[in-house]
Amino acid sequence: MRHLKHFLRPAAALAGACLVLATEAQAQTTVDGVIFASYRYGLTKDSSFASPAAQNNFDIDRSYVNVRSKLDGGITSRITFDVDGRRAASNQLSIRLKFAYAAWTPEGSALTWKLGMQPTPVLPWQDDLWGYRFQGTSPLDRTGYMSTSDFGAAVEGSWKDEGVTMDVGIFNGETYSRAPGDNHKDVAGRVSVRLMKSDDASDKGGLRLTGFALVGKANGGADRRRTMALLSYQSKATTLGVELSATQDSTLASSETKGRIVALFGTYNLPDSPFSLVGRFEKWDPDTDRNPSAFAEIASEQTRVLAGVAYRLAKNVRVLLDADVTSVQNGPAPNAFEAANRSLYLHAEIKY
Repeated sequence: MRHLKHFLRPAAALAGACLVLATEAQAQTTVDGVIFASYRYGLTKDSSFASPAAQNNFDIDRSYVNVRSKLDGGITSRITFDVDGRRAASNQLSIRLKFAYAAWTPEGSALTWKLGMQPTPVLPWQDDLWGYRFQGTSPLDRTGYMSTSDFGAAVEGSWKDEGVTMDVGIFNGETYSRAPGDNHKDVAGRVSVRLMKSDDASDKGGLRLTGFALVGKANGGADRRRTMALLSYQSKATTLGVELSATQDSTLASSETKGRIVALFGTYNLPDSPFSLVGRFEKWDPDTDRNPSAFAEIASEQTRVLAGVAYRLAKNVRVLLDADVTSVQNGPAPNAFEAANRSLYLHAEIKY
């Protein structure tokens, strides 16, 4: 509890400072956003259609609108609205709040304190490293283990010209898309250390070793654990990464379930060219202690392979032509799985 008090005091000071300064200073506000659009053609037929056929559709996968404000005293804020490409019960695209938080960086400090609905410590950082979020989400996000946003209080820091960065916080654990839940909380943190420099001096640049851990309890008290080790290299031309993630979940009525994800990814910007090469490989085992003799989608290993070519049309516009194929082991997959996981895509990212 003593450590918790040390953490919450700056968070309380941040909340108070925001209220005072907001009445005394004129905010400098900007609006920006991004649209993720796609065309998808399925490689297998879907028998759920009235006449069995492959997917053949244009869509908006995601659209974000960001409102960012800067006040005196090192106070900033961000509000992000998210148009989710997944249909709601009404079969319409849904609009929801993705981020709504304030941040305070004291003058001369390497630390920034954050309070509200904010980016979680590792997934947004990993998406930026990958660079092709408009193609799809990171493995822990895609498999449903984590989210990119949650309610909480956190602190991030940077030292040695981005050579060491960290982000750690306390979160509700039920993500931004669900109700806050009961009294249980998650503690999550990321630390990234640059082992070797490259021509990219950012917080993703060079050869880096990144570690992440999450410890908490879901609603009702079930245990929840997430760990990740990520070795990456990024220069202006190349991005490479190797990820190993482990998960542990339990319910009050069942024993612990352990999962594992192994992922490799890479991008290469062709010299003096608007073209880039993109590739990913992911292996997900949702239950490492179980070896089913017959197919059961929830407990079977899944392998995903992605390969594509990207083209930059303009400074803020990119397109990506890629093949995205997921297969399962331990038996034949049902039509619903095959129809949704073997596709050719034309993705587009439009920033404004």
